[in-house]
Amino acid sequence: MQIVNEILSLFIRLGFTAFGGPAAHIAMMRREVVAKKQWMDDGQFLNLVGLTNLIPGPNSTELAIHIGKEKGGAKGLVIAGICFILPAVLITIAFAWMYKEYGTLPQAEPFIYGVRAVVIPVILVAVYPLARASLKSNGLIVVGIAALVLAFIGINEVFVMFGVGLLYLIYNFIKAKKAVVSVFPVLFFAPVKAASNSGLFWVFLKIGAILYGSGYVLFAFIEDELVAKGLLSREQLMDAISVGQITPGPVFSSVTFIGYQINGLMGAMLSTLGVFIPSFIFVSLIGYFKGKLLRSILFKAFLDAINVASVAIIAVVCLKMGQEALTDWRTIAIAVLGFLILWFRPSLNSAYIILFGSIFGYLLMYF
Repeated sequence: MQIVNEILSLFIRLGFTAFGGPAAHIAMMRREVVAKKQWMDDGQFLNLVGLTNLIPGPNSTELAIHIGKEKGGAKGLVIAGICFILPAVLITIAFAWMYKEYGTLPQAEPFIYGVRAVVIPVILVAVYPLARASLKSNGLIVVGIAALVLAFIGINEVFVMFGVGLLYLIYNFIKAKKAVVSVFPVLFFAPVKAASNSGLFWVFLKIGAILYGSGYVLFAFIEDELVAKGLLSREQLMDAISVGQITPGPVFSSVTFIGYQINGLMGAMLSTLGVFIPSFIFVSLIGYFKGKLLRSILFKAFLDAINVASVAIIAVVCLKMGQEALTDWRTIAIAVLGFLILWFRPSLNSAYIILFGSIFGYLLMYF
């Protein structure tokens, strides 16, 4: 019982204070569970980090769930996950309500004007290290170019990711001459009415179940599932990204904001449940297969291609957002300044950049 209470205390605190994105969250968890509490050593911690990269979903959230499971079993798994997610969700609901009530009023628009511009460099700087790390071979560079072109011409992001992933897996299979069985989630392409509560739940359930790579890939899926269908504007999507940056905890809490804009509180709750449920299921099941997966060269090849495609999709989404957000010299200036600050101070919490964008946008809008 004591260890369960310690898990609850740790992850509710992290849920309220873990700003800065997945990399920062992972660093904070290591400091707590390895350096301070000594629940595990660095080798054990890195093994858990590796496992989060083998399954879809938000990495830092899944790492929290993994740690809870390692220390507290099934109870620890549930408590760690909920405590890490819940603070961000509650704060995001408050932001979503205020945005829906006041976000389109003149007094709020100057702040939002600057935030939309600065979101672009926040995403680009966050994914740049991922791009460098993912392009590990000439074959993966070709995969990246192919994914970029396919995403740019409007091919569905899921098809792009799994398509290049499977092709690269087949390429490695031919090289290795080994047998492999692949399962493609065809069921997830069934059409749904996303404007309904059940539709929102299904949309975010399938995203949570198949999303590999950076959390920012989430917004590429939302672009295709909701923005392209007219259920959400691109401005609302950019504002959702901003809320995800200025609130603690997982960036996936932006889904709560989006669900609220479409269908109020029930939409927010069902969207949040949908996107996070797969993480709990995958972490519960991965223990049975982790040894085999970690030893599989073909699975690692598939994962490498998925990660490269994720970066390409993010680049295309940023281009589309930039076309709408960077409309004059003011927004361009805010974006360039935000990029330079983040480039030279990469460790700076992105919440400060969002704050900078909102203040600068307010000041420059009257020039």
